[in-house]
Amino acid sequence: MVKVGIVGGTGYTGVELLRLLAAHPQAELRAITSRADAGMPVSQMFPSLRGRVDLAFSHPDEAHLDQCDVVFFATPNGIAMQQVRALLDARVKVIDLAADFRIKDVAEWEKWYGMSHACPDLVEEAVYGLPEVNREQIKSARLIANPGCYPTAVQLGFIPLLEAGVVETSSLIADSKSGVSGAGRKAEVHALFSEASDNFKAYGVAGHRHLPEIKQGLANVTGTPVGLTFVPHLTPLIRGIHATLYARLTKDVDLQALFEQRYAGEAFVDVLPAGGMPETRSVRGSNICRIAVHRPQGGDTVVVLSVIDNLVKGAAGQAVQNMNILFGLPESTGIDLVPLLP
Repeated sequence: MVKVGIVGGTGYTGVELLRLLAAHPQAELRAITSRADAGMPVSQMFPSLRGRVDLAFSHPDEAHLDQCDVVFFATPNGIAMQQVRALLDARVKVIDLAADFRIKDVAEWEKWYGMSHACPDLVEEAVYGLPEVNREQIKSARLIANPGCYPTAVQLGFIPLLEAGVVETSSLIADSKSGVSGAGRKAEVHALFSEASDNFKAYGVAGHRHLPEIKQGLANVTGTPVGLTFVPHLTPLIRGIHATLYARLTKDVDLQALFEQRYAGEAFVDVLPAGGMPETRSVRGSNICRIAVHRPQGGDTVVVLSVIDNLVKGAAGQAVQNMNILFGLPESTGIDLVPLLP
């Protein structure tokens, strides 16, 4: 059994981790921390976990996280970097679901996140936890930077095109939409029901924190910097990300075969048949990324549609996928979930 600790278990990502790990046959939940709610039974805050999680939230100083095999950080940006070194020194593996270790250029990270990095030396060591790209590096890692939700959907959609070298890399476009849970479990006006329901809007057009993460991942594929316009939108959904991706073709290629061959054997990427239109509801509650590729009117523009559940493949499910790889478990253990419908 893998002994598991979770730091920051009171948000949407935290409760999603608890949901998945509570049913994981090889995971033993040892500690779930919360400074504000220490002592409260987890099932009191999250009644959905009654009979599944018997632990109470514990104060981080009393959680004995150094006795775990792996610790997940489901915390705001800037928290994990303060605590990771002590855990690594205790031979505990760490999976950070925030952005502390995703961007290799520390100065770039500090610009976008507005704080000084507490352990820049560990940023270089951290492995970016996109299994479909970095599976081999993940196997031997101590520190995993779990990808963001938008970056997961966008990168998985663009990667086959960039690896094959069949599109212009200077003018990529990602038009992406997210459900409200992507904003986290906190009280903010824009996320209130009366504000977000029956509404649709763009945000972060001038620049979004996920932009440098996406550009870094795509540049790692091409070997050179890419030009990317990334525009996120808030939709009146609870869960889900839909990324519509555009690129200009430079070579004639069988796009359907290209995508099917790239993701053949990947348990959590489903390439739809030609003409497919993936829906966010088709992945709700699952760790699946569904993709369809189109070439409208046979022109020189390729359109890729990529959908995920932002809380699962975009966060907690991918984190558990990384845990499975780290500990030599079958990759789909505990996360081979049928999506919820309706």
